[in-house]
Amino acid sequence: MTADTSTAHISAAAFAAAAEEAVARVAREQADGVVAAAGLVVEGLRAGGVVQAFGTGHSQALAMEISGRAGGLVPTNMIALRDLVLLGGEPPELLFTEHLERDPAVGRRLYDLAGVSPSDVFVMASNSGGNGSVVELAHAVKEHGHPLIVITSMAHTSRVVSRHPSGLRLFELADVVLDNGAPYGDAALQAGEVAVCAVSSITAALLAQMVVAEVVRTMLDAGEAPPVYLSANVPEGDAHNDALEARYAGRIRRPA
Repeated sequence: MTADTSTAHISAAAFAAAAEEAVARVAREQADGVVAAAGLVVEGLRAGGVVQAFGTGHSQALAMEISGRAGGLVPTNMIALRDLVLLGGEPPELLFTEHLERDPAVGRRLYDLAGVSPSDVFVMASNSGGNGSVVELAHAVKEHGHPLIVITSMAHTSRVVSRHPSGLRLFELADVVLDNGAPYGDAALQAGEVAVCAVSSITAALLAQMVVAEVVRTMLDAGEAPPVYLSANVPEGDAHNDALEARYAGRIRRPA
């Protein structure tokens, strides 16, 4: 018997519809979690902290969405596997190590390289939530008393076994869990025996921006000026951003 390779339900319009449904569902179902996450961020910012964002693989997109983004919060820092080379003195070849993100030792090293302050808040993304580096970093985060916000797929992570020696998955260490609504395996459209077109990057970005919106609303309601980036591509952007970044000198890194 040959596999069903029908493409009747595979199209740009079909994916757009699936993504739209996922966005609407996540926005509705995660609203309370977003408010709770924003509360942790506001508390950290008021204490002089910054938001430390981390993800590996395609979850790096979540960290990029949070850190250094026009319309986003200035006191944000992206932690990345490349920090092992740029800050830790490891050879560049390390980044081509197969399954580097599965190594628990990586997570502890990244925490040590990040220049973390006690009031910092962590936002970590992993669709599966089971790789050694992210779970070990989460362990370090909680051992040092930081709030931890996790963005993950509960449909996926609930079906996997952790690769970390503790047996824990990322969401089990979180103070706030935001479910990105992605299905097991991430892809949204079924094409015979395989699925195509992932949605987790879209819904994770949605959740990140929803948290930013709630942080800014909370600060404005309290009569505070939220530290928000202007686009560097508008005339006044550089001067505005440089003045705000100076408040966090040495604590936030921006790639060239």
